[in-house]
Amino acid sequence: MSETSEKQIKHYTKMTTEPVGHLLLELSIPTILSMLVTNIYNLVDTGFVGTLGTSESGATGIVFAFMSILQAIAFMCGHGSGSIMSQKLGAKDWDSANKYSSTGFFLSFAIGILIAIVSFIFMDPLVMLLGSTPTIAPYAKQYIFYLLISAPFFTSSLAMNNLLRYEGKAALGTVGMLTGSILNIGGDALFIKVFKMGITGAGLSTAISQFVSFCILLSMYLMHRTQTKISLQCVTKNIADIWNILATGFPSLLRQGLYCIATTLLNQGAGNYGDAAVSAMSIVSRVSFFPTAFALGIGQGFQPISSYNYGAHQYARIRKAFWTAIIAQEIVMIVMAIPLILFAGPVIRLLRDDTEVVEIGIRALTLMSIAQIFTPLSMMTEMGFQSIGKKMLASISSSLRSGIILIPTLIILINTRGLHGIQEAQPLATALTFIISIALSRFYLKILDPKSIY
Repeated sequence: MSETSEKQIKHYTKMTTEPVGHLLLELSIPTILSMLVTNIYNLVDTGFVGTLGTSESGATGIVFAFMSILQAIAFMCGHGSGSIMSQKLGAKDWDSANKYSSTGFFLSFAIGILIAIVSFIFMDPLVMLLGSTPTIAPYAKQYIFYLLISAPFFTSSLAMNNLLRYEGKAALGTVGMLTGSILNIGGDALFIKVFKMGITGAGLSTAISQFVSFCILLSMYLMHRTQTKISLQCVTKNIADIWNILATGFPSLLRQGLYCIATTLLNQGAGNYGDAAVSAMSIVSRVSFFPTAFALGIGQGFQPISSYNYGAHQYARIRKAFWTAIIAQEIVMIVMAIPLILFAGPVIRLLRDDTEVVEIGIRALTLMSIAQIFTPLSMMTEMGFQSIGKKMLASISSSLRSGIILIPTLIILINTRGLHGIQEAQPLATALTFIISIALSRFYLKILDPKSIY
């Protein structure tokens, strides 16, 4: 048996026999760490930019919406190819696993280039479409300019991070993402505070850090530290394989795409109440993502367990991992919601010391923190369906909270309750999604029962 085969068999044994709780913890911690540092960077970035002015602070919300577009593409390619690749590893089909990893990487890079070209051409209408006000737009364009330069590196970095996670090598992905985030924080301090480059410095710092992350993540494959490899020779020539990747990853694209639309509507609605409202909702979005990062990290630790063991027909392990992850997520959400509710004012003021921004942000952050307690079941159901290749069910699950429920809720509440509606829409959509997810989660668990017919 070759050295590569021995390594793959050893990893297969680990993924299919190691105690679920220990394996979930091992796979979740690197992802949680990576997401936390990334989110800390987002908060620090918001804080640095917030010192420049309210309009500049509002621009971060527009940039966040645009980054959601890039993330949507990256997640579609990374989750789509990663889910299939992981199932192939579980079935000990190494060649097919290499094919899907390579195709997912190059596909994400190519689409990143395409988005950059189109966005450069239509920059002015793009920032207005994303919810800029006339006073915010110039700052948003300065920031997005550098994001476009680094777009293919950003999309392919996120794709590689997901590929590594799906093959059970989350720690390797964390090295690249952590390094980039830490570098980004230092770059913000250097370019904004020392070189006085304003919001341009924030954009430049982001672009540099994304390129560095790309190089580190790619080096993991070039140094053969992974279960699969990335090579042009392994890229599929069968259009059906590409379609399979896109279809499997579509729930991620749908979730992120709908979230981008919802964020745009939120920015546009908040813009009617001035730059302070846009700034407040931008800050709340980033702060409230902090507990979500923990939950997402746990969920993403669950996904390779689900995919691997689905390919190996170890369904009982998947069910156990599903409930273990949900319990862990709920504990995290409740523990983190309490300080955010009690200290909402100081948290908002730390990122933008503006009385109007703080006043708007306190109510929004309080409502979001309460609603997030209902997030784990819907999050895990969506991730579960996607990890076992149930494309339609995953698409339905992923579109609920991010779009099917959130978008009409936003439209109705903005037009009937004004600024209060803007603060209430996301929390209400989260609670409604939880109710629907109860039925969807039961169906997911039924699929994992070999005695059931579905």
